[in-house]
Amino acid sequence: MTSLPVLPLSPDPPGRRPALPPRHLADLDLAGRQALVAELGEPAFRARQLSTHYFGRLVRDPARMTDLPAATRERLAGSLMPRLLTPVRELACDDGATRKALWRLHDGSLVESVLMGYPDRVTVCISSQAGCGMACPFCATGQAGLTRNLSTAEIVDQAVYLAGVAASGAVSGSPPRLSHVVFMGMGEPLANYSRVVDAVRRLCAPAPEGLGLSQRHVTVSTVGLVPAMRRLAGEGLSVTLALSLHAPDDELRDELVPVNQRWKVAEVLDAAWDYASRTGRRVSVEYAMIRDVNDQPWRADLLGRLLAGRLAHVNLIPLNPTPGSRWDASPKPVEREFVRRLREAGVSTTVRDTRGREIDGACGQLAASETGSADGR
Repeated sequence: MTSLPVLPLSPDPPGRRPALPPRHLADLDLAGRQALVAELGEPAFRARQLSTHYFGRLVRDPARMTDLPAATRERLAGSLMPRLLTPVRELACDDGATRKALWRLHDGSLVESVLMGYPDRVTVCISSQAGCGMACPFCATGQAGLTRNLSTAEIVDQAVYLAGVAASGAVSGSPPRLSHVVFMGMGEPLANYSRVVDAVRRLCAPAPEGLGLSQRHVTVSTVGLVPAMRRLAGEGLSVTLALSLHAPDDELRDELVPVNQRWKVAEVLDAAWDYASRTGRRVSVEYAMIRDVNDQPWRADLLGRLLAGRLAHVNLIPLNPTPGSRWDASPKPVEREFVRRLREAGVSTTVRDTRGREIDGACGQLAASETGSADGR
């Protein structure tokens, strides 16, 4: 059994002093940006102009900010809009509807994000940490370990960059405007609590303070950090909570999701129902289908009993195996029987669309392959 990892709820992992990324306007609310601009000797309204370019027009190039005086344009942009993400690799599949980006941060850390275009919406999946400390054995990111938490701006900048990709018309057959954000990339979002909540507020604040997304179109995932789940329920947000459950029984979940050694299934689900009760939002229960591990009919029946009558929806995820892993996806007939049993129990259930397999689509795969290449493996 995997040993229980350290679970930091503080801004950064204990014992580490990572170099902070440059301060960016997305780290601050509008009032904070105005104060910073004033410190630079410029009128406060310049903060609104910069914010309109970044969040409203998705513009990063100072040369295109022609409403700013040429003499101060570079200085202001350099002070409030430093480069946070440097593209390392960008891959596309599904006729361009799925695009995965690997970024290098200022300290060399690698993170990933994914853009997914559909006929009625554009969704981005973003990372909240470089690596992850939750140690789930079937997850590439979990096996890599935690490097550090991302800053608020590093989180937001992934969404803004990919919103610009969508706005460029690069995703044919989809709307040109980003509409949904899911915190399901690298990392455990609720282990970087304050920065993730600030990022949500920035993404959902009306332009020019933020990107202007609906809170109902934002999903925050967790493996089940109960104190943070209960804290999130009191934030006054309307985001969807996605609980990565992966097993309905403690014996198996202790192995698949090591945090279960601290907070058991019953306690995690109780926190989820508290979130649903206080927000009125249906909880999304994420369940990776792993061949001969968690896909038995009796586990489907147990999951159905746990969720029946609750404000919950099950999202079954066909496992995207990582290279060299002993874990594999459940066969389709097994998956269909699992769905049938859950629906028979009255539990709303869907199977997640599988995308990006040919571009290392599973969380952490692209970063792992890049690290391996750099190490000569």
